[in-house]
Parts: sequence; structure tokens; C-alpha cells
Amino acid sequence: MDIYWVNAVWSVLPTLLVGGIFWLVMRSIIRADRTERKVYAKIEAEERARLGLDKPAH
Repeated sequence: MDIYWVNAVWSVLPTLLVGGIFWLVMRSIIRADRTERKVYAKIEAEERARLGLDKPAH
């Protein structure tokens, strides 16, 4: 019966590892995008202030 559980764990382990790696990659991509948007918004606000514009054109 011990071998059954060892085989079950070894069968599920690769799926869990690939899922964990996928989660880390997606999380880093989403965080990078969020950070990039914040930086871009800050630069855009600084440029608008420099040019004397009050609000975005939206």
C-alpha cells in the first residue's frame, strides 16, 4: 500500500510544479504591466503639467 501513495504523489508532482511555474510567470507579467502603466501615467501627468494642460483628453 505504501508504493501506491508514492506513485500517486509522483504522478501529481509534475503537474503541480508546472502549474506553480506558470502561476509565477503570469504573476510577474501582470505585475510588470501594472508597474509600467503606473510609470507611464506618471510621465504623462508630468508632461501635461509641463505643457499647462489640466486634464487628459478622454
